[in-house]
Amino acid sequence: MIKGKSTSKFCSIVMSAVLAGGMLLPAQAQPAYADRGVVDLWKSIKPLTTIASAMNTGAHPDDEHSATLAYLSLGRGVNTSSVIAVRGEGGQNEIGSELGQALGIIRTRELQEASKITNVTLGMLGEQLDDPIYDFGFSKSVEETLEKWGDSVAYERLIRKIRELRPDVIIPSFLNEASTHGHHRTINVLTVRAFKDAANPEIFPEHLKQGLQPWQIKKLYLPASSKDYTVNAPIGDYNEIYGASYLQLGEESRFMHKSQGMGKVYDEGPVQGDLFSNYYKLDLSTVKSADKEKDFFDGIAFTFEDLAKEIDAKGKDNKIVKHLRDLQKDADEVVAAYPSFAKVLKEVHEMKADVQTALADVKASGLEAATKEDLLHRLHVKEEQLNKASMESASVVAKVKPATNELVAGQTTKVTVSAFNGGSVKLNKINLSLNVPAGWTAKPAGATSFEQLGYNETASATFEVTIPADAPLFKPYDPSVFNAKVEYQAYDTATTLKVTPQNAVAVLPPYSMSLSPSATILNTLKSQEPVPVKVTVRNYTPGASKATVSLNVPEGWTAEPAAEELNFATKGETKSVAFTVKAASNVVPGKFTVTAVAKNGDVQSTQGAQVIEYPHIGKTYMVQPAELKIQAFDLKVPDKLKVGYVSSGFDNIDQYLRQVGVDVVKLEAKDIQYGDLSQYDTIVLGIRAYAFRPELIPSNQRLLSYVENGGNLVVQYHKPEDKWSPELAPYPIKIGAPLIQWRVTDENSKVTMLAPDHPMFNSPNKITDQDWNNWIQDRSAYNPSEWGKEYTALISNGDPGEKEFTGTFLTAHYGKGVYTYSSLVWYREIPALVPGSIRMFVNMISQKQ
Repeated sequence: MIKGKSTSKFCSIVMSAVLAGGMLLPAQAQPAYADRGVVDLWKSIKPLTTIASAMNTGAHPDDEHSATLAYLSLGRGVNTSSVIAVRGEGGQNEIGSELGQALGIIRTRELQEASKITNVTLGMLGEQLDDPIYDFGFSKSVEETLEKWGDSVAYERLIRKIRELRPDVIIPSFLNEASTHGHHRTINVLTVRAFKDAANPEIFPEHLKQGLQPWQIKKLYLPASSKDYTVNAPIGDYNEIYGASYLQLGEESRFMHKSQGMGKVYDEGPVQGDLFSNYYKLDLSTVKSADKEKDFFDGIAFTFEDLAKEIDAKGKDNKIVKHLRDLQKDADEVVAAYPSFAKVLKEVHEMKADVQTALADVKASGLEAATKEDLLHRLHVKEEQLNKASMESASVVAKVKPATNELVAGQTTKVTVSAFNGGSVKLNKINLSLNVPAGWTAKPAGATSFEQLGYNETASATFEVTIPADAPLFKPYDPSVFNAKVEYQAYDTATTLKVTPQNAVAVLPPYSMSLSPSATILNTLKSQEPVPVKVTVRNYTPGASKATVSLNVPEGWTAEPAAEELNFATKGETKSVAFTVKAASNVVPGKFTVTAVAKNGDVQSTQGAQVIEYPHIGKTYMVQPAELKIQAFDLKVPDKLKVGYVSSGFDNIDQYLRQVGVDVVKLEAKDIQYGDLSQYDTIVLGIRAYAFRPELIPSNQRLLSYVENGGNLVVQYHKPEDKWSPELAPYPIKIGAPLIQWRVTDENSKVTMLAPDHPMFNSPNKITDQDWNNWIQDRSAYNPSEWGKEYTALISNGDPGEKEFTGTFLTAHYGKGVYTYSSLVWYREIPALVPGSIRMFVNMISQKQ
């Protein structure tokens, strides 16, 4: 992490993004810093010095080449973008128990905040929660990835992003190598293919009808090593203004990927060796450059002067050439005026005027269509950058403040748009407006235009906003429902700022419901045992309200009581109703759904809003059906089985064991270090527990002694970097490396039980081939490659066409007890209520010598 004053400077960089883009951060996370202004000012004017653009493509959040992006964007002012394919739904979570779509929302928010730190434009190929381009888990091949994503869908969206952002240079984050994640390889393949196809009007011609034009990328670089490369991004260089090296700046953004445990601390100074792919090799190019390249943009126009020379050489339009040279002079004068805010503002607005003139003349010119389109795009980019530079140099703080961020359909609320002038230059002709979705209304309650705004003065306008009765519910990946336009003039030139609210504004269900449990098991051996269901209802309607809550159950099932009326005194109040659900007498194994319903006259709700909130990403929501998923199957559980569960924070298996009648106790550090372990029939270590429970390694001998004295210890998978060593097990277990080659990603792959007569497959539940059906995402991860002869290898499994692993499920007697190490992905299967996984897990925790 960046130390000393540079930390506060980078907090200030984040703050500038709040003003420009509406960051979703809680207010308490945004302190002010004394040096924020000059850093933000530089960050806004540096891009005016270049017309070049670059794009980095990756598969998942945290795939971006952060240090290189910091060098290009913050260091050189290049218009830099990052295009990421999926939202990270299939990853692991190191800060909470959210998985699947909820984790995708977290990782998306982290990526958005990381991109703001490096001043990068972010593009996503996966567009919605239920998108075909999603993170379905680890993949070993391009073919599997494209089959699940849809080749044409993924490719069309990438081509669209390229035609929208028009990068001169493109850099995929990974190589297409067999040892690389299939998603990473896929983005490489698509990016390389797009180098030519984005320029071909016959590829996705519908884009042209939508206003996009073909675009020829000029260079494509691939990650390389220091032994064989074309150019090197000097990420170790120290930037005095930011008070950090580009590697440090990049890592500052990577620290935002907290759910993935990203971010490292580096010292200042040059970086030696291959570090974070700072070496790149030219793979494809349409331009001629020096035999020995020194820069990504050799042979590519980097400044307005370079553009002027290119057009001048063609002898096309001397007037346009003059405009471009004037803009070069303008950019130089803006930089020369730094750090004087007033002087920079004057120069910025002179450049704005010249850009407007250039745009008009380019549109009216006789330049060939492709050249004209290119110039117009680059000038429009400068327009946006100049608006940001004007805001920073004028010290304008623009905000949109809704009276509430949690809305319901049919509601009326107030939204205030304001502009504060913290600079010495008076601003003129201030106009404040609010944009809302179609069908919504926004009526100003007073003046929206102001003649002047002086130092330390604020102009504000309040709008009465009505949300229609059929307004769609919140979608976390959609743009904000509110955005304001703040317009002002300085030096007779207008600036327009688009501002969004600081926090997410969400249209939520009027009565948001959550069911506890949200997923459960119905043991068909005890089918008449009641299922207790608690429905928690949060009132999002304004003021006092009442709702009648009931459950819709499958045919033949019953729920008591039939309904319950809840009275709410205020918005935000939460109340609960307890129901008892009983299955039909003839229930058979299968999947069933119970849905909660809340009614108040014509208003009905069948959904809930899961609140997702962490300090580094703020507050957002996932709206989903208010349902209880029930999986019915037969399950034998030993009476009075007591289990100690050592959670790493990454799973909630313990709650499902409680549902089936197991007495589960979550073990704290003191329990492991000093407690009486003999009281537990079984102790289970969660995935990667040795990495995240620091008391485990010093206490490991206590765990082994527990086994030796007759206990049953179950250890779920670990990575080598999780402080795992073969000696932690009673008999050595070595995890295979590289990790990518030691996992099974096909959830439908064949599994052979190597020891079908072993108690693991027979007691208390008889395990058959059917129990390996309907698994999700993966079979196993990070399989052992070597293990002691004392272990019994219980299964063999592998992806189709590959060698099968036999170390996935290992068990051994040790002293009077049993030790089991399993790389099966229980933490995914059990919350998904996969019957076979639950039956086997119960067997695993029931073992005795």
